Order: sequence, then structure tokens, then C-alpha cells
Amino acid sequence: MSKDSLFKKPITVALTGASGAQYGLRLIDVLVEAGHEVWVMISKASHMVIATETDISLPAQPERLAAALRERSGAAPGQIRCFGREDWMAPVASGSGAASAMVVCPCSTGTLSAIATGASNNLIERAADVAIKERRTLVIVPRESPFSPIHLEHMLGLSRMGVVILPAAPGFYHRPQSIDDLIDFIVARILNQLGIQHTLMPRWGEDEADNMSKDK
Repeated sequence: MSKDSLFKKPITVALTGASGAQYGLRLIDVLVEAGHEVWVMISKASHMVIATETDISLPAQPERLAAALRERSGAAPGQIRCFGREDWMAPVASGSGAASAMVVCPCSTGTLSAIATGASNNLIERAADVAIKERRTLVIVPRESPFSPIHLEHMLGLSRMGVVILPAAPGFYHRPQSIDDLIDFIVARILNQLGIQHTLMPRWGEDEADNMSKDK
């Protein structure tokens, strides 16, 4: 059986140095559960954020990182691939090899700026640049407050290019009972943009009976 028949289309997930590493890590887990191949890039700053915000310890070396992510997500062999900061031969660096969709989650404002200006100083920035030039789905999840005019101008510019700007701002109408519920709210929104079915939370109006039962 070929590799392509084992997994659904690959999705690229990049974690950068903003707060909210939990969103990106949860997204990887859910994509694995949905049967997708996941291509992962984690910036140096993101490794620091993960160590600060979670109890998870992830190695920086790509092969060891892939093994650690497979172990924690229950991924099959080969389902998760990781690429280094300057791995210019990685498929995400080229329009002929990049995945059909990419998510930067969380996205630091520094990475946001680099993507908006086409800096391409590292593989994450180059992969996002490829997604834009190839007119592929790119979802950016900024986690900053408040936004400065610089941040807003960059987001507006990217939005006009077709990039989805999805701030990590969870809602509360689903009556969250835990931090995990808030994380899943954002991950569900990302999956909606990718066209991936999920059961993390019902769409608006889909489960009114359950919502009413919570009021009792």
C-alpha cells in the first residue's frame, strides 16, 4: 500500500513564539485523529513558549521532534513529519511540493510581519509565502492584545490576499467547562476553515436541546 493511500492530504502546522502553544499542539492531535498527514514546524521561540506554558518537553531536532509528537498524539509511523528552521529542501519550501493548506498557530506578531512583507527568512515564513503565491489556504492565528496599528495593517493586507486571520479569541456561548473547551473552540474554527469535519463542538444552532439542558 502506498503512503498516499494511508493518510489524508497533508496539512502544514507551524507554531511560532506567541502565547497559546496549546492551540497548535491540540490542532496537531486532532488532525492526526482525523487521519491527515501533518507537516510540523516549530520555531525556536515556540519551543521556549511550550516549555513555559505546558509540561510538555519537545526536542528541537526534527526527527526526534516527530517521534515525540507521534508518541503524544498516537500518530501512525510516518504520519507526522517535522522540518528544521532552514530545511530549504523540505516540500513546504516549494510550490510544487507544499501541502494544500497551512496553519500558523499560534502566530507571533513578528511572524505575522514577516509573512505580510514576504521576508522568507526561515522555513515557516517561506512556507507561508508559498501558500500565498500558490493561492492555497493559509490560516493565521495571532495571539496578542492589544493589536497595534502595525499588527492591524499587516492583518488587513494579508486578508486582502485571501489569508484567513483567525485570532485566538474563544467564545463562551457553548458554556465552556474547562480550559480544554476554550482551546477546542479555536481549533474547531480552524478545522472549519480547512473544510475538515469534527465533533469538537456543534455549529451554531445544531445542538439547541443540549444547550437547553445545560441551563437546568
